Amino acid sequence: MKVSEVREKGSDELQGELLELYREQFKMRMQKGTGQSPRPDRFGKLRKDIARIKTVLNQRSMAGE
Repeated sequence: MKVSEVREKGSDELQGELLELYREQFKMRMQKGTGQSPRPDRFGKLRKDIARIKTVLNQRSMAGE
């Protein structure tokens, strides 16, 4: 997900997407804990997507939107 795509979405939509990313991250941690092997490259992508969304949401809250 690119930052330009994130900035185009509304705050409510970003909150929902952030929740979904957290759920997916949790599921992957559980799979790793039970011995199943999730795709290791996906962990980094999830973390970066979460950071992008949180950054945009924080910028919007600081700007007063």
